[in-house]
Amino acid sequence: MSMRNRLLIAVAVIGILAGFISAYVYGLKGKPQPPAFNPASNPYAKGIYANGIIESSQESGENINIYPEVSGVVTRIMVSEGQYVKAGTPMMSIDDSLQRATVDQQKAQADAAFAQITLAKASLKSLEDTLDKQEKSHEMDERSVSLDVLDSARNAVSVAKASLAVAEKQYQAALKSYQASSVLLSKYVIKAPSVGSVLAVNAAVGGYVSPQGAYDSYTGNMMPTIVMGSAGELVEVRCYVDEILVSRLPAPSRMHARMFIRGSDINIPLEYVRVQPYVTPKIELSNQRTERVDVRVLPVIFRFARPKDVSLYPGQLVDVYIGGDR
Repeated sequence: MSMRNRLLIAVAVIGILAGFISAYVYGLKGKPQPPAFNPASNPYAKGIYANGIIESSQESGENINIYPEVSGVVTRIMVSEGQYVKAGTPMMSIDDSLQRATVDQQKAQADAAFAQITLAKASLKSLEDTLDKQEKSHEMDERSVSLDVLDSARNAVSVAKASLAVAEKQYQAALKSYQASSVLLSKYVIKAPSVGSVLAVNAAVGGYVSPQGAYDSYTGNMMPTIVMGSAGELVEVRCYVDEILVSRLPAPSRMHARMFIRGSDINIPLEYVRVQPYVTPKIELSNQRTERVDVRVLPVIFRFARPKDVSLYPGQLVDVYIGGDR
């Protein structure tokens, strides 16, 4: 047997042995790593599952979405996210230079119209005094003042009264315009509508806002300029129950629920608050208004006390199990 054939046989044997060894090594089953946290399990015998989103506690509705009533460039932001504010606290100011110039102009017009009233009143008073003297003189001596002079004086008084009425109407119109502009000027400062905490400020100094909100460059959608929520210890979770499971919901008097925080083993009991009796397409959690879905969901709202040792934030997604037994 030649040296070349011996080398080929040796290489073939080595390849076969390497194949057997590789098959053995890859066939070994490694010990799986323990899970970082236990998956949420149904704590009820006949519980149903629902996606949930944490939100601040409100008597009705969700969080407070604030939109400006005017458009313009943001000049100042007076609050920070997470700050507690009282009702009426200024939170954001919008450039009001153009509106302020309009207010100043209309104030000047109102002042000018008021000055015209003053002049018209003085002129009417003078003409009435002259007419009174002429009428008294005519009564004493008819030859002292002619009837033509009296008629002219009476006409002058009538014209002065008409001019005064016109000036008063012009002043009232100018005053209303000035007051309306002043009210509109106050809308360039966004104030807190109620007591609560600032959850999000979706605009920056120099950015443009409008009654549609502020443009979010990350999502490409218009967002509320400021989002507020309640500042109490109670927090709500809005659960979206699939329409197929709605018929299995227990009666409110028997309804119990438990919330599981994703990424942890923490679960919190929930207190039933209300059902929003309107089944809607399941697009709330994706925020895609153009999304086409065949699934519709029923919102059910629960409440819980904010744990002191757990960090929870509005907008956080959680898993919820709802049951009629404990």
